[in-house]
Amino acid sequence: MTTTERAGNGSGTLDGRSVIVTGGGSGIGEACALKFAELGAKVTVADVNAEAAERVAALAGGTAWVADLSDTAALESVSLDADILINNAGIQRISPLHEFDPEAFRLIHRLMVESPFLLIRAVLPGMYERGFGRIINISSVHGLRASEFKSAYVSAKHALEGLSKVAALEGGPHGVTSNCINPAYVRTALVEAQIADQAALHSLPEEDVVAAVMLTESAVKRLVEPGEVASLAAWLAGPDAGMATGASYTMDGGWSAR
Repeated sequence: MTTTERAGNGSGTLDGRSVIVTGGGSGIGEACALKFAELGAKVTVADVNAEAAERVAALAGGTAWVADLSDTAALESVSLDADILINNAGIQRISPLHEFDPEAFRLIHRLMVESPFLLIRAVLPGMYERGFGRIINISSVHGLRASEFKSAYVSAKHALEGLSKVAALEGGPHGVTSNCINPAYVRTALVEAQIADQAALHSLPEEDVVAAVMLTESAVKRLVEPGEVASLAAWLAGPDAGMATGASYTMDGGWSAR
């Protein structure tokens, strides 16, 4: 699968740039795909859900790439060419560590650590050749802080942070930046799906989970909106962010200030 550069009209800050957004069929990925299209980029929407990928690709005037990114063996030989890579695809499983399903742990690490590694590995040669590249990893406040019952997710996001920093150090001499975005709970289907499990684990009514669990550490008491994350990603991809690399940009309402 190869993306092609867009023949831009000069009206957007990302005209002529191509971007791959993983997990682009919903949530943060969808917001990023639409924001980048608005700024003139040619968008490839990667998602395991074909209907979702094609819907967002149509809205973005881009291309759908239907792929199970947890099948990391298939990614070892994939051919990719893009100016910007947004590693966003992810899942969540919540369980006490001593009860955590080992296969679920491995699945999360394949999708959220191995897959970003292989996609970065695939796009870097073209980025190096052009002397330009932007790698944007959608991490989490859980890439910087831990929470109970999320051993797989927290450890995967911590690993993504390290991978991103290595890419920044290696990519810097070639005009390639690599950064993480670290939001708190974002208003997405992934977060909404956690509410029942969180209620059971914390012995709370479901209607109390957002306030009592998800927002307890944040100074700003609301969920992050997907468009806010997309806006920061767009800045990191744009012309003013050439010296922004190897960093973790929190968007957590003050959670990590504690």
